[in-house]
Amino acid sequence: MQKCFRRLAAVLSCVILFSVFPCPAGAVSTSAVSSILMDVDSGRVLYEQNADVKMLIASTTKIMTALVALEILEELSLGADSRVIVPAEAAGLEGSSIYLKVGEKVMMEELLYGMMLQSGNDAATAAAICAGGNLRNFVARMNRKAEELGCTGTSFTCVHGLYDYGNVSTAEDLAKIASACYANETYMQVANTQSYTLPATNLHQNERAITSTNLMLNPEYAYYRDYIRGMKTGFTTLAGRCFVTFAEKDGHTYGLVVLGSDLDNIYRECAEILDWAFASFSDRQLTDTQTVLTTVPLTKCRSEEAVELYAASGLSGYGHADDEVTFEFSVPESTSATVKEGAVLGTATVYLDGYEMGTVDLVTHKEYVSDFRSDTKTTLLLMAALIGILIVLGFLTMVAGGGSLNLRRRSRSRRR
Repeated sequence: MQKCFRRLAAVLSCVILFSVFPCPAGAVSTSAVSSILMDVDSGRVLYEQNADVKMLIASTTKIMTALVALEILEELSLGADSRVIVPAEAAGLEGSSIYLKVGEKVMMEELLYGMMLQSGNDAATAAAICAGGNLRNFVARMNRKAEELGCTGTSFTCVHGLYDYGNVSTAEDLAKIASACYANETYMQVANTQSYTLPATNLHQNERAITSTNLMLNPEYAYYRDYIRGMKTGFTTLAGRCFVTFAEKDGHTYGLVVLGSDLDNIYRECAEILDWAFASFSDRQLTDTQTVLTTVPLTKCRSEEAVELYAASGLSGYGHADDEVTFEFSVPESTSATVKEGAVLGTATVYLDGYEMGTVDLVTHKEYVSDFRSDTKTTLLLMAALIGILIVLGFLTMVAGGGSLNLRRRSRSRRR
């Protein structure tokens, strides 16, 4: 089995942290009952609609089923190529199916592809039982995992989502669960697959091709987008159309959850939301090293009233072009000269549209000399000048005095 590697810590941090970041009015909209769009790297919510309302989630339940199954396999040091036998509870289930048969020998990998691509309820059930021992224990672990990820509106009662009653979550919670899935390499390898061939087994003589229900992965579909990264669809009559997906482009990743939509709108609106996000948000330079950010009153210096402070380094952030950049300064109430060039006199915490982006040191770009130092220098210069004058006067006096003495001597000589 491929080990389930964790991706960047930044991805994992957004599992718990969400901070609302309203989009410009009228920029995007959806006919769905509930939805949420987040920036994965920061955990910021870029758009949301009833994101905390408990909803029926249909087969999007399977993202948690796959995640927990993979974690159990990793704990048991079992590979996805481990062979298991399909139990009786998994065969003949209603709804989406890969048509497993009791006693069929399959690999766990095939069950993962079966539940994630074709949304097989039988595949999800078989995976849960084979990994967790029985459905009751597996569902309990799904709920524990939801709590661990910070979900507050989620309650799983089954592993496939076929039964609506009591099996609920929120768009916000599903985004947290999806973030943990996104950090799992094996999960994403499966979820990103558009088609897969189930091999022949002891009870199926022929190979069988299955195709992902995520139409946005299909290049021939009207709303295909090459930036889509897997995840899961769902549908029941009561839940409506549901969709959980991720999108990667130009070094940025978004997570999108839409619940309670319909087939006429769900993919079109998801494409519009994600297109808007990639077009509207970008990396911005928030600070540079040449712009005065703030000043600090300066004492003991008659020539300057305040010290000008600059960011010691540039800082960039990801946001909308209209977002306001603000600062929170931690600096002394005043400082006294002398202040050296390059001195660090505090910090600035930088916010983009109210969301903290980072902290930079505040430094000076020149030296601020104290009055004492300048006065002392002036005094020394004056003293040196005075001494020089005195020396010159002394020399002139001495020269003049010598001349008078010679005159007196010559005068005496004449009288003699």
